[in-house]
Amino acid sequence: MILYPAIDLKNGQCVRLLRGDMAKATVFNDDPAAQACLFQEAGFKWLHLVDLDGAIEGSSINSAAVRNILSQVKIPAQLGGGIRNMAAIDRWLDAGLARVILGTVALEDPELVKTACREYPGKVAIGIDARNGMVAVKGWVETSTISAMELALRFEDAGAAAIVFTDIDRDGAMGGVNLDATVDLAFALSTPIIASGGVSSLHDLKALKSEEQSGINGVIVGRALYDGGIEPAAALEALK
Repeated sequence: MILYPAIDLKNGQCVRLLRGDMAKATVFNDDPAAQACLFQEAGFKWLHLVDLDGAIEGSSINSAAVRNILSQVKIPAQLGGGIRNMAAIDRWLDAGLARVILGTVALEDPELVKTACREYPGKVAIGIDARNGMVAVKGWVETSTISAMELALRFEDAGAAAIVFTDIDRDGAMGGVNLDATVDLAFALSTPIIASGGVSSLHDLKALKSEEQSGINGVIVGRALYDGGIEPAAALEALK
């Protein structure tokens, strides 16, 4: 199981939000590329990047910070937030990203997502962010009437590399991962699931690892790594 340390970008800084609230951002590093290098040195094999401003604006706002990260690390990175057309997908994959994450556009233009999955096998993931089980889009500002499960099933035959499933109410709150919802989604799909939101301890990581056979092959950790609640070496060992 892959552990993805999260670098969330707001105004060019590395931050963490509380339950997706842009007004409740804690800055953890003014230099996201330096943070990325620290994660690489700690032994992580992937990075999870999010352009928070881009998710709201609908286009890449923190491009300079992302490109700086890509220029300074050797490990692969995935990026979500504001990627909503083929031109943006082409541009980011050409820039060296290993994978793009498509969220809002998965709800608004599913055919574009399916086309991207065909054109870039293994390089497109679908981001499904849920509040009370319902899909939230545009930087989590708007909540739809579509359930996370329903949206995920629409892409079952699309060939996506993974589905990144985030429980918004758990995100940044350090209250533990929503294991039941994550496992239910994983069992219902053949597409691998990357769990996100609320991971706060080794207990959470071990619980996810114990359900790996359901189809969970990755987990994103943010605040717990920055606050010291999870120590990198112990986390990586727990997911071996």
